Amino acid sequence: MGNGIAHVFAQTGFTVKLVDVSQQQLDKAVATISKNMDRQVSKGTLTEEAKQSALANLTTITTIAEGVQEADLVVEAATENIDLKLKIFQQLDESAPQGCILASNTSSISITKIAAVTKRPESVIGMHFMNPVPVMKLVEIINGYATTADVTNKIVQLTKTLGKVPCVVNDYPGFIANRILMPMINEAIFCLYEGVAGVEEIDTVMKLGMAHPMGPLQLADFIGLDVCLSILNVLYAGFGNPKYSPCPLLVNMVTAGFKGVKTGEGFYKYTAGSKDLVVSERFK
Repeated sequence: MGNGIAHVFAQTGFTVKLVDVSQQQLDKAVATISKNMDRQVSKGTLTEEAKQSALANLTTITTIAEGVQEADLVVEAATENIDLKLKIFQQLDESAPQGCILASNTSSISITKIAAVTKRPESVIGMHFMNPVPVMKLVEIINGYATTADVTNKIVQLTKTLGKVPCVVNDYPGFIANRILMPMINEAIFCLYEGVAGVEEIDTVMKLGMAHPMGPLQLADFIGLDVCLSILNVLYAGFGNPKYSPCPLLVNMVTAGFKGVKTGEGFYKYTAGSKDLVVSERFK
C-alpha cells in the first residue's frame, strides 16, 4: 500500500519522501514503483518522460524525523497493528511541522484513538486507499472525533487532485468499506468451513451471481488473511457483536502461516509467473 500511495503522489507531481526503517525495503519499493510505471507506459497511460519525472520526485529515508521535518502531509501505511501505529503517530507528532496534516491509511483502527496520542488531534484524519492504489479510484476519508472541517476539506480536494474519488465517513469500527466487506468474507469462509460448498463454487456464485470482479475467498487471499483477521477482531472488539467473530478456519489458517498471496497459499495456491487460479490442495 505504501508503494502505491507514493506512486500516485509522485506521478501527480508531489515531492515524496518514502520512509522505512530498512533501506533494503525502500530500494525494493522504488523498484516495484518503477516496474508498475513501466506497465503504465506499455499500456499508453503514462509516457516515459512522465515516468522519469515521477521517479525523480521520490526520495528514500530511513528515519521518521528526517523524513517528515518539512512535510505538509504524512500518510502512514504501516501494518494494521494498533500499538505500532500509535508509536508512529507519537513520533510523527514530535517531528512534523506544526501545520502538517497526519493521515493514516488504516483500514479499521480508530482515527480518534490514533489522534489522541498526538498534540494535534484536529489535524489527524484517515485516508484509506484501496489496493492496488494506482488503479482503484476510491479513497475512504475518515473523520476522527476532533478532525476539523478545514482539514477534511483539504484532504477531499487533495484526493480529487490525485484523480481519486473521495468518500467521507465517520469514525466507527471498520468505517464503511470493511464493515460491509469483512462480514461477507467471513461468511464465505464459514460456508467453506461448514461444508456448504467448495472454494471455487463459493467464488463463482459471487462472481457470476453478484457481478463481483473476484470472489470473496480470492479477495481475502489478495488482501491477506492475517489482515482480514485483524480487521474482524477490531470489529468484534468495537461492537461486541458475535456476528463479527472470525471463523475458526480463518484463525487456524493465519496461525499456520497460510495468509494468501503474500505467503504463496491461502484458499488458492500461488506460483510465481503463473496467473492460473488453483484451489489449494487443502480444500479439494
